[in-house]
Amino acid sequence: PDVIIEAQFDDNGAEHGQDHLQDMLTDDIKKLSLDTGEKGKAAGVTGVHRTKQDDGPKVNDPRLLPDEFLQRTAKVVYILEKKHSRAATGFIKLLADRNSELFKRCAMFSPVDHRVPRVYVPLADCPPDFVTKPEAYSQMLFICRIVDWKEDSNFASGQLCKSLGLAGEIEPESEGILTEYGVDFSDFSPEVLECLPQNLPWVISPGELAKRRDLR
Repeated sequence: PDVIIEAQFDDNGAEHGQDHLQDMLTDDIKKLSLDTGEKGKAAGVTGVHRTKQDDGPKVNDPRLLPDEFLQRTAKVVYILEKKHSRAATGFIKLLADRNSELFKRCAMFSPVDHRVPRVYVPLADCPPDFVTKPEAYSQMLFICRIVDWKEDSNFASGQLCKSLGLAGEIEPESEGILTEYGVDFSDFSPEVLECLPQNLPWVISPGELAKRRDLR
């Protein structure tokens, strides 16, 4: 089998470390080739062995290789805009380890969207009887907003915003989707409603129709 060895290079140390790294890679490939040959002889394998041609030009600097032999790498240096609202719809449940200190302080929030991580939420944000009757909330949808994610933690930290209702119903599911995508679905203000025609029923006047192109 082909053996692919990937190496990451630091431009700062490229000047002094390329020769050493090249020697290490060469030694590793030789060892793998010897190990494969030894195993073949021990098993009594006979026949024609096909080897790749290695009599091509040797390139000491990987940056001089053609693009098809290189794997581009990069790192994030700055976040221009946070596109996600950090809000998610999901369910809450008790932690598995009932003897831990975390069990007394937090519950686990599991988002419906699997692209969003699971979140620790304070028990103070949960319903008062959640600890004694967690099964009563197993099908209840909640909105949680992520506020932090520490580097040494497998789960994010967040706060429960509100209870939406039972999963599967149209209104809770719709409200959850709108909240996740940051859509303002609150009632219109009185100032906005005053812009609407007050004399109902309202019809388009013939003069207004004459000035417009009819696309109906």
